[in-house]
Amino acid sequence: MKDIEQIYRNDFGISFYWKEGNEIVSDKIQLLFKQMGFYFSVQELNEFHDLIEDCVTDHNDYDARGVKRTFDKFLLKTPYVALDLEISPIELNSIKDLVDGSLFRLNLNEYIYGPGIN
Repeated sequence: MKDIEQIYRNDFGISFYWKEGNEIVSDKIQLLFKQMGFYFSVQELNEFHDLIEDCVTDHNDYDARGVKRTFDKFLLKTPYVALDLEISPIELNSIKDLVDGSLFRLNLNEYIYGPGIN
């Protein structure tokens, strides 16, 4: 994959910038997981992060008897109002890691190569 600049990858998906020639197109981030692709701005990726956090808070992984609910499915909202995803708790954790890792790398690169540079 010579046409991308990887941001973050886990066993569930990958985030990257597209390249045009030798130039990185950094205004949007491609997020691929579960046979789907999202093309997010940094603001939309942050919105998706917040929606994931809300979903984690709203869906406790245990039922009333304390049994782990790993097979339940629920809806995860996306920054695109007309699009929600049906996911399992395991998929939610994988998506959360992918988005958290991507944002961490973006913020780290911004700090190192952006205003934080001396």
